[in-house]
Amino acid sequence: MGASGRPAERIGIVTKISHAINRAASLQLMKDFSLEMTGKDIQALIEARPLIPLGTRINITFLGNEDLEMRVAAAKAVRELGFVPVPHLSARRLKSRHELEEFLARLQEVDAAGHLFVIGGDPARPEGPYSDSLAVIRSGILQKYGVREVGMGGYPEGHPDIPTETLWQALEDKSRVLQEQGLDTVIVTQFAFDTDPVAHWIDAVRAKGITAPIRIGTPGPAGVKRLLGFARRFGIGANATIVKKYGFSLTNLMGVAGPDNFVNDLAAVLAEHSAGHGAGVGKQIGLHFYTFGGLSETAKWARGFTSGQE
Repeated sequence: MGASGRPAERIGIVTKISHAINRAASLQLMKDFSLEMTGKDIQALIEARPLIPLGTRINITFLGNEDLEMRVAAAKAVRELGFVPVPHLSARRLKSRHELEEFLARLQEVDAAGHLFVIGGDPARPEGPYSDSLAVIRSGILQKYGVREVGMGGYPEGHPDIPTETLWQALEDKSRVLQEQGLDTVIVTQFAFDTDPVAHWIDAVRAKGITAPIRIGTPGPAGVKRLLGFARRFGIGANATIVKKYGFSLTNLMGVAGPDNFVNDLAAVLAEHSAGHGAGVGKQIGLHFYTFGGLSETAKWARGFTSGQE
Protein backbone atom coordinates (compact mmCIF):
# COMPACT_ATOMS: atom_id res chain seq x y z
CA MET A 1 0.00 0.00 0.00
CA GLY A 2 2.74 2.42 1.07
CA ALA A 3 5.05 1.46 -1.82
CA SER A 4 2.32 1.62 -4.41
CA GLY A 5 1.11 4.93 -3.02
CA ARG A 6 4.45 6.68 -3.30
CA PRO A 7 4.40 7.27 -7.08
CA ALA A 8 0.91 8.76 -6.83
CA GLU A 9 2.03 10.86 -3.90
CA ARG A 10 5.01 12.12 -5.88
CA ILE A 11 2.78 12.92 -8.84
CA GLY A 12 0.51 14.91 -6.53
CA ILE A 13 3.46 16.86 -5.14
CA VAL A 14 4.80 17.56 -8.64
CA THR A 15 1.35 18.71 -9.74
CA LYS A 16 1.08 21.10 -6.81
CA ILE A 17 4.55 22.49 -7.47
CA SER A 18 3.77 22.91 -11.15
CA HIS A 19 0.52 24.71 -10.33
CA ALA A 20 2.34 27.01 -7.90
CA ILE A 21 5.00 27.84 -10.51
CA ASN A 22 2.38 28.55 -13.17
CA ARG A 23 0.37 30.66 -10.75
CA ALA A 24 3.46 32.68 -9.88
CA ALA A 25 4.16 33.23 -13.59
CA SER A 26 0.59 34.44 -14.16
CA LEU A 27 0.77 36.86 -11.25
CA GLN A 28 4.12 38.17 -12.50
CA LEU A 29 2.60 38.79 -15.93
CA MET A 30 -0.33 40.63 -14.31
CA LYS A 31 1.93 42.99 -12.35
CA ASP A 32 1.62 46.60 -13.48
CA PHE A 33 -1.03 45.85 -16.12
CA SER A 34 -2.51 48.78 -18.04
CA LEU A 35 -6.07 49.59 -19.07
CA GLU A 36 -7.76 51.48 -21.90
CA MET A 37 -10.61 53.98 -21.81
CA THR A 38 -12.30 56.44 -24.15
CA GLY A 39 -12.90 60.13 -23.61
CA LYS A 40 -16.46 59.26 -22.56
CA ASP A 41 -15.43 56.89 -19.75
CA ILE A 42 -14.59 59.36 -16.97
CA GLN A 43 -17.58 58.36 -14.83
CA ALA A 44 -16.82 54.69 -15.41
CA LEU A 45 -13.24 55.28 -14.27
CA ILE A 46 -14.46 57.05 -11.13
CA GLU A 47 -16.68 54.07 -10.33
CA ALA A 48 -13.89 51.57 -11.02
CA ARG A 49 -11.26 53.51 -9.08
CA PRO A 50 -11.40 51.40 -5.87
CA LEU A 51 -10.65 48.28 -7.92
CA ILE A 52 -7.62 49.64 -9.82
CA PRO A 53 -4.15 49.85 -8.21
CA LEU A 54 -2.93 53.42 -7.87
CA GLY A 55 -0.28 54.25 -10.43
CA THR A 56 -1.86 52.02 -13.10
CA ARG A 57 -1.35 53.27 -16.64
CA ILE A 58 -4.62 54.22 -18.30
CA ASN A 59 -4.48 54.65 -22.08
CA ILE A 60 -6.92 57.21 -23.50
CA THR A 61 -8.17 56.73 -27.05
CA PHE A 62 -8.06 59.25 -29.90
CA LEU A 63 -11.28 58.36 -31.71
CA GLY A 64 -12.94 60.24 -34.52
CA ASN A 65 -16.07 60.92 -32.45
CA GLU A 66 -14.05 62.52 -29.62
CA ASP A 67 -12.80 66.10 -29.51
CA LEU A 68 -9.92 67.92 -27.84
CA GLU A 69 -11.88 68.83 -24.71
CA MET A 70 -13.00 65.24 -24.14
CA ARG A 71 -9.49 63.87 -24.56
CA VAL A 72 -7.88 66.44 -22.28
CA ALA A 73 -10.62 66.10 -19.65
CA ALA A 74 -10.12 62.33 -19.62
CA ALA A 75 -6.35 62.67 -19.27
CA LYS A 76 -6.77 65.15 -16.42
CA ALA A 77 -9.25 62.85 -14.64
CA VAL A 78 -6.89 59.88 -14.95
CA ARG A 79 -4.09 61.84 -13.29
CA GLU A 80 -6.28 63.35 -10.58
CA LEU A 81 -7.63 59.90 -9.68
CA GLY A 82 -4.11 58.67 -8.98
CA PHE A 83 -3.32 56.88 -12.24
CA VAL A 84 -0.84 57.50 -15.06
CA PRO A 85 -2.46 58.98 -18.18
CA VAL A 86 -1.25 57.67 -21.53
CA PRO A 87 -3.11 59.72 -24.16
CA HIS A 88 -3.27 58.33 -27.68
CA LEU A 89 -2.33 60.43 -30.69
CA SER A 90 -3.63 59.43 -34.12
CA ALA A 91 -1.23 60.82 -36.74
CA ARG A 92 -3.56 60.65 -39.74
CA ARG A 93 -6.38 62.36 -37.85
CA LEU A 94 -4.29 65.49 -37.24
CA LYS A 95 -5.25 68.27 -39.61
CA SER A 96 -2.21 70.47 -39.00
CA ARG A 97 0.96 70.99 -37.00
CA HIS A 98 -1.00 73.55 -34.99
CA GLU A 99 -3.55 70.91 -33.98
CA LEU A 100 -0.73 68.62 -32.81
CA GLU A 101 0.90 71.38 -30.77
CA GLU A 102 -2.42 72.48 -29.31
CA PHE A 103 -3.17 68.96 -28.12
CA LEU A 104 0.28 68.52 -26.59
CA ALA A 105 0.16 71.95 -24.95
CA ARG A 106 -3.21 71.19 -23.36
CA LEU A 107 -1.92 67.85 -22.09
CA GLN A 108 1.11 69.60 -20.62
CA GLU A 109 -1.17 72.07 -18.82
CA VAL A 110 -2.87 69.21 -16.96
CA ASP A 111 0.42 67.35 -16.35
CA ALA A 112 -0.54 64.52 -18.70
CA ALA A 113 2.02 64.79 -21.51
CA GLY A 114 4.78 62.59 -20.08
CA HIS A 115 3.56 59.35 -21.65
CA LEU A 116 2.11 59.30 -25.16
CA PHE A 117 0.97 56.47 -27.42
CA VAL A 118 1.40 57.39 -31.08
CA ILE A 119 -0.37 55.43 -33.80
CA GLY A 120 -1.11 55.97 -37.47
CA GLY A 121 -4.87 55.82 -37.02
CA ASP A 122 -7.80 54.55 -39.05
CA PRO A 123 -8.22 57.12 -41.89
CA ALA A 124 -7.00 55.67 -45.18
CA ARG A 125 -5.89 59.15 -46.22
CA PRO A 126 -4.15 61.55 -43.83
CA GLU A 127 -6.30 64.52 -42.87
CA GLY A 128 -3.18 66.67 -42.51
CA PRO A 129 0.62 66.62 -42.83
CA TYR A 130 1.32 63.38 -40.91
CA SER A 131 1.10 60.20 -42.96
CA ASP A 132 2.00 57.88 -40.07
CA SER A 133 3.20 57.80 -36.49
CA LEU A 134 6.86 57.95 -37.53
CA ALA A 135 6.23 61.33 -39.17
CA VAL A 136 4.97 62.69 -35.84
CA ILE A 137 7.93 61.24 -33.97
CA ARG A 138 10.43 62.63 -36.49
CA SER A 139 8.90 66.10 -36.23
CA GLY A 140 10.76 66.66 -32.97
CA ILE A 141 7.70 68.34 -31.49
CA LEU A 142 6.99 65.78 -28.78
CA GLN A 143 9.97 66.63 -26.56
CA LYS A 144 9.07 70.32 -26.70
CA TYR A 145 5.96 69.58 -24.62
CA GLY A 146 7.52 67.28 -22.06
CA VAL A 147 6.92 63.88 -23.63
CA ARG A 148 9.33 61.41 -22.02
CA GLU A 149 8.02 58.08 -23.27
CA VAL A 150 6.39 57.14 -26.57
CA GLY A 151 4.31 54.02 -27.05
CA MET A 152 4.05 52.33 -30.42
CA GLY A 153 1.81 49.62 -31.79
CA GLY A 154 2.70 45.97 -32.30
CA TYR A 155 0.82 43.40 -34.37
CA PRO A 156 1.52 39.75 -33.45
CA GLU A 157 -1.13 38.56 -35.91
CA GLY A 158 -0.47 41.19 -38.54
CA HIS A 159 -2.70 44.01 -39.76
CA PRO A 160 -5.54 43.59 -42.28
CA ASP A 161 -4.42 46.59 -44.36
CA ILE A 162 -0.63 46.72 -43.87
CA PRO A 163 1.92 44.19 -45.21
CA THR A 164 3.89 42.35 -42.55
CA GLU A 165 7.20 43.63 -43.93
CA THR A 166 5.98 47.21 -43.60
CA LEU A 167 4.93 46.62 -39.98
CA TRP A 168 8.36 45.28 -39.06
CA GLN A 169 10.18 48.10 -40.83
CA ALA A 170 8.03 50.69 -39.05
CA LEU A 171 8.71 49.10 -35.65
CA GLU A 172 12.45 49.07 -36.28
CA ASP A 173 12.48 52.64 -37.62
CA LYS A 174 10.48 54.02 -34.70
CA SER A 175 12.61 52.18 -32.18
CA ARG A 176 15.78 53.60 -33.73
CA VAL A 177 14.51 57.19 -34.02
CA LEU A 178 13.13 57.26 -30.47
CA GLN A 179 16.41 55.93 -29.14
CA GLU A 180 18.28 58.62 -31.07
CA GLN A 181 15.97 61.24 -29.56
CA GLY A 182 16.59 59.94 -26.05
CA LEU A 183 12.94 59.02 -25.48
CA ASP A 184 11.82 55.90 -23.63
CA THR A 185 9.68 53.47 -25.57
CA VAL A 186 7.05 50.83 -24.93
CA ILE A 187 5.25 48.55 -27.37
CA VAL A 188 1.53 47.90 -26.92
CA THR A 189 0.11 45.20 -29.16
CA GLN A 190 -3.26 44.68 -30.78
CA PHE A 191 -5.29 42.14 -28.82
CA ALA A 192 -4.99 38.44 -29.54
CA PHE A 193 -6.80 35.21 -28.75
CA ASP A 194 -3.92 32.77 -29.27
CA THR A 195 -0.67 32.68 -27.30
CA ASP A 196 1.43 30.93 -29.97
CA PRO A 197 1.68 33.80 -32.49
CA VAL A 198 2.21 36.21 -29.60
CA ALA A 199 5.17 34.23 -28.26
CA HIS A 200 6.73 33.85 -31.71
CA TRP A 201 6.28 37.56 -32.37
CA ILE A 202 7.98 38.47 -29.07
CA ASP A 203 10.89 36.22 -30.04
CA ALA A 204 11.13 38.03 -33.39
CA VAL A 205 11.06 41.47 -31.74
CA ARG A 206 13.90 40.56 -29.39
CA ALA A 207 15.86 38.92 -32.24
CA LYS A 208 15.83 42.29 -34.01
CA GLY A 209 17.52 43.87 -31.01
CA ILE A 210 14.42 45.77 -29.87
CA THR A 211 14.52 45.70 -26.06
CA ALA A 212 11.59 48.00 -25.24
CA PRO A 213 9.02 46.73 -22.72
CA ILE A 214 6.10 45.00 -24.42
CA ARG A 215 2.50 45.07 -23.25
CA ILE A 216 0.42 42.34 -24.84
CA GLY A 217 -3.07 43.51 -25.77
CA THR A 218 -5.69 41.36 -24.07
CA PRO A 219 -9.49 41.63 -24.25
CA GLY A 220 -11.13 42.23 -20.90
CA PRO A 221 -14.29 40.26 -20.04
CA ALA A 222 -16.88 40.91 -22.74
CA GLY A 223 -19.75 39.34 -24.60
CA VAL A 224 -18.64 36.73 -27.12
CA LYS A 225 -20.45 38.47 -30.00
CA ARG A 226 -18.74 41.74 -29.19
CA LEU A 227 -15.31 40.13 -28.99
CA LEU A 228 -15.79 38.44 -32.36
CA GLY A 229 -16.97 41.73 -33.84
CA PHE A 230 -13.79 43.49 -32.76
CA ALA A 231 -11.71 40.54 -33.95
CA ARG A 232 -13.21 40.77 -37.45
CA ARG A 233 -12.74 44.53 -37.51
CA PHE A 234 -9.04 44.30 -36.70
CA GLY A 235 -8.27 41.16 -38.67
CA ILE A 236 -7.58 39.02 -35.61
CA GLY A 237 -7.67 35.25 -36.09
CA ALA A 238 -10.80 33.78 -34.50
CA ASN A 239 -11.19 30.23 -35.81
CA ALA A 240 -12.89 27.51 -33.80
CA THR A 241 -9.68 26.00 -32.42
CA ILE A 242 -8.28 29.33 -31.24
CA VAL A 243 -11.44 30.57 -29.56
CA LYS A 244 -11.91 27.23 -27.83
CA LYS A 245 -8.37 27.58 -26.50
CA TYR A 246 -9.23 31.11 -25.39
CA GLY A 247 -12.30 29.89 -23.56
CA PHE A 248 -15.48 30.16 -25.58
CA SER A 249 -17.31 28.46 -28.42
CA LEU A 250 -18.40 29.81 -31.80
CA THR A 251 -21.61 27.80 -31.41
CA ASN A 252 -22.61 29.60 -28.20
CA LEU A 253 -22.42 33.35 -28.71
CA MET A 254 -24.66 34.43 -25.85
CA GLY A 255 -22.13 34.21 -23.03
CA VAL A 256 -19.32 36.34 -21.67
CA ALA A 257 -15.68 35.36 -22.09
CA GLY A 258 -12.82 36.35 -19.81
CA PRO A 259 -9.07 36.25 -20.41
CA ASP A 260 -8.21 33.69 -17.70
CA ASN A 261 -7.05 30.96 -20.08
CA PHE A 262 -5.13 33.38 -22.26
CA VAL A 263 -3.27 34.97 -19.34
CA ASN A 264 -2.38 31.62 -17.76
CA ASP A 265 -1.27 30.08 -21.06
CA LEU A 266 0.78 33.12 -22.07
CA ALA A 267 2.46 33.26 -18.67
CA ALA A 268 3.44 29.58 -18.94
CA VAL A 269 4.77 30.01 -22.48
CA LEU A 270 6.81 33.08 -21.55
CA ALA A 271 8.25 31.32 -18.50
CA GLU A 272 9.39 28.46 -20.74
CA HIS A 273 10.89 30.89 -23.24
CA SER A 274 12.80 32.72 -20.52
CA ALA A 275 14.24 29.46 -19.21
CA GLY A 276 15.14 28.25 -22.69
CA HIS A 277 16.74 31.45 -23.96
CA GLY A 278 18.69 32.43 -20.89
CA ALA A 279 18.59 36.09 -21.92
CA GLY A 280 15.09 36.40 -20.55
CA VAL A 281 12.70 36.59 -23.50
CA GLY A 282 9.79 36.65 -21.07
CA LYS A 283 11.11 39.65 -19.15
CA GLN A 284 9.71 43.15 -19.56
CA ILE A 285 6.46 41.64 -20.81
CA GLY A 286 3.18 42.85 -19.34
CA LEU A 287 -0.50 43.05 -20.23
CA HIS A 288 -2.65 45.82 -21.63
CA PHE A 289 -6.40 45.29 -21.28
CA TYR A 290 -8.80 46.49 -23.95
CA THR A 291 -11.94 47.05 -21.92
CA PHE A 292 -14.43 47.49 -24.80
CA GLY A 293 -16.50 49.84 -22.66
CA GLY A 294 -16.44 47.56 -19.62
CA LEU A 295 -13.87 49.33 -17.44
CA SER A 296 -15.40 48.20 -14.14
CA GLU A 297 -15.85 44.64 -15.38
CA THR A 298 -12.22 44.42 -16.41
CA ALA A 299 -11.05 45.95 -13.12
CA LYS A 300 -13.19 43.49 -11.15
CA TRP A 301 -11.84 40.58 -13.15
CA ALA A 302 -8.24 41.69 -12.58
CA ARG A 303 -8.83 42.10 -8.84
CA GLY A 304 -10.39 38.64 -8.63
CA PHE A 305 -7.70 37.00 -10.73
CA THR A 306 -4.80 38.40 -8.74
CA SER A 307 -6.46 37.58 -5.41
CA GLY A 308 -7.04 33.96 -6.41
CA GLN A 309 -10.78 34.21 -7.01
CA GLU A 310 -10.68 33.53 -10.75
